[in-house]
Amino acid sequence: MKAKKWMNKRRFSIIGRLQKMLKCMRSGEQFRVEDVAHSSDSLATRDYSASGYSSRTGEVEAKVDNSNIEEAESSLRESGYLNYEEARALLGRLEYQKGNTQAALQVFEGIDIGAVIPKIKVSISRRCESNRRRSQSDAVPPMSMHAVSLLLEAVLLKGKSLQSLGRFGEAAQSCKIILDTVETALPEGLPLNFASDCKLQETVGKAVELLPELWILAGDPQEAILSYRQALLYQWSLDIESTSKIEKEFAVFLLYSGCDASPPNLRSQMESSFVPRNNIEEAVLLLLILLRKFVVGRIGWDPSIVEHLSFALSVSGKLSALAHHIEELIPGIMGRKERYFTLALCYYGEGENLVALNLLRNILNDRESTDCILELLLASKICSENLVCIEDGIKFTCKALSELDGKCYPLLSIANFLLGFSLSVKSRSVSSDSERILKQSEALQALETAETIMRERNPYIVFHLCLEHAEQRNLDVALSYAKELLKLEAGSSIKAYTLLARILSAQKRFIDAETVINAALDQTGKWDQGELLRTKAKLQIAQGQLKHAIETYTHLLAVLQVRSKNFGVEKRLLKSRRNHDRSLEMETWHDLANLYTNLSQWRDAEVCLSKSQAINPHSASRWHCTGLLYEAKGLHQEALKSFRKALDVEPTHVPSLISTACILRKVGGQSFPVVRSFLMDALRLDRSNPSAWYNLGLLYKADPRSSPLETAECFEAAAYLEEHAPIESFR
Repeated sequence: MKAKKWMNKRRFSIIGRLQKMLKCMRSGEQFRVEDVAHSSDSLATRDYSASGYSSRTGEVEAKVDNSNIEEAESSLRESGYLNYEEARALLGRLEYQKGNTQAALQVFEGIDIGAVIPKIKVSISRRCESNRRRSQSDAVPPMSMHAVSLLLEAVLLKGKSLQSLGRFGEAAQSCKIILDTVETALPEGLPLNFASDCKLQETVGKAVELLPELWILAGDPQEAILSYRQALLYQWSLDIESTSKIEKEFAVFLLYSGCDASPPNLRSQMESSFVPRNNIEEAVLLLLILLRKFVVGRIGWDPSIVEHLSFALSVSGKLSALAHHIEELIPGIMGRKERYFTLALCYYGEGENLVALNLLRNILNDRESTDCILELLLASKICSENLVCIEDGIKFTCKALSELDGKCYPLLSIANFLLGFSLSVKSRSVSSDSERILKQSEALQALETAETIMRERNPYIVFHLCLEHAEQRNLDVALSYAKELLKLEAGSSIKAYTLLARILSAQKRFIDAETVINAALDQTGKWDQGELLRTKAKLQIAQGQLKHAIETYTHLLAVLQVRSKNFGVEKRLLKSRRNHDRSLEMETWHDLANLYTNLSQWRDAEVCLSKSQAINPHSASRWHCTGLLYEAKGLHQEALKSFRKALDVEPTHVPSLISTACILRKVGGQSFPVVRSFLMDALRLDRSNPSAWYNLGLLYKADPRSSPLETAECFEAAAYLEEHAPIESFR
């Protein structure tokens, strides 16, 4: 009872002092320590954060009063008086803790921040120079650390008040004052346990974490980036959890904000140290730092770190690096199934399909592994790209369909699509016409099922449906799908434009096809026009516009060469894209060489082939073009050697198989079965090649033992395919 009476007495006494403080604020006088009796049990060093207050009104008022009173007592003890700014800081905090944001802001705005900041800087600086002798003639005496803490907290609470009122830019400026003040006072960073007897460290830490968020809310991403870097590069003496939280938030912002960050300007760095050049590199660096902290046991496991790192390294084409980091993880962090599946994705992205497939087989062969739908689908996709294991791919897809059992329409659609794709690949490798027709029919049925199941049409499925109909020479249906595909993708897909142009060329509508390509060129950036320009040149050749075709090829080569010399652009290209561009450049030189060969411009054709050789000296296509040049010159033996070299490099090169058969048939000296074997191999690889059927017909016609019916069937197939042949393969 005595303690309770003492507390009530003390409380009413302090309330009286606060009322006197209000009068002093109005009059501008200072509230001196001599006017009140000191309490012998001040609790100034206790935590006064607002998070500890009860939501009940009576308790809030009592606790808020005690907190502010204790802080006032600390300042009174150290400085002997409570000035106007400190009194406003206390009362503003009182209003803020009660939830009166607008009233708190009005109180905080009465503090002359510009006047107190120089004093705060001197006080903080001198606190760190404990051995420095203070001159009695200093114009501005240092403030107590409690007063500094009180005023800086007032600036922070002002920022939070502005934030709650939606004035984010002003709130950010308020927080920035705190950080700039401390950084100016202590250029070398905040010492460990600096001002541990007051709340200064906590206030600064909160401002460091809050500032980037405020800049983001204010719509100023560049300032947000600068504040994130300031938080990480300056020594704020934050704990490991706070630093890690800022690193992760910054990495996420760099990856997904859509804002291009300029490279950081590091004030001090070791020679040859790594400096990130763009958002992705900086985000990867931050995420790797977090991953390393986990490995050494400084922070707990956060699965989102690997998720963000996977995204960052994937978009930058560094899947092998991602695989390396996943393999380094301590066993037990990621489940065996998840680890193997992620590694399979990485190796598949790097083109190491067999490694990826073996990892997936390890999962699928494990009896304890359940719910392996995604693993089955990925294995099926990998197998569909390799004729050797195409049957396994079909089995994987059928197993996935049986496990889905009509559930999850998106996955059902993907499974049916992969089944259709695999059956289409299988149909191109079978020897029997009846089996090929059956597989083609099943492929179309599976693709149509995949397209029907989806609630929203999938452009990727529509593209392959269009492609399958085109290859089966259902050109009207294919044309309908191609137009629909353009609408689905809003004219943004180069593949859709190219496929539409090829379908139109198969219908011998060359002018319409060129119009489509020109429309695509108008909507495409110059760096992505390569395939379109090559298709345009072939359309011009089909129309007999050889000079225009040469000009188009020349323009295409100029674009490719400028891009290869442009360091900035080349660095942003993925490895697969760079390889694609080199292949496109090489094939363009081959097209030009064939064009000059047809024009009997031997020297120009030889120059083109020499350019191609510099890109890839071991190209089957180049040896084939060289053979065509020799053949045009009448050098049949040299041509035959070139065609054979092409087949040595690539035994399945269809044009070289056909050209070899033609040369052997012309020069004679080879038996009928030998020549026929080359043509049959070509047809086995490409059943819709009109040149192979035509030359096979000529071979049958010249052989008296052959049936006239067989000869007629070959010429009939050649005529039909030639009539519906596109300027370049649909695939």
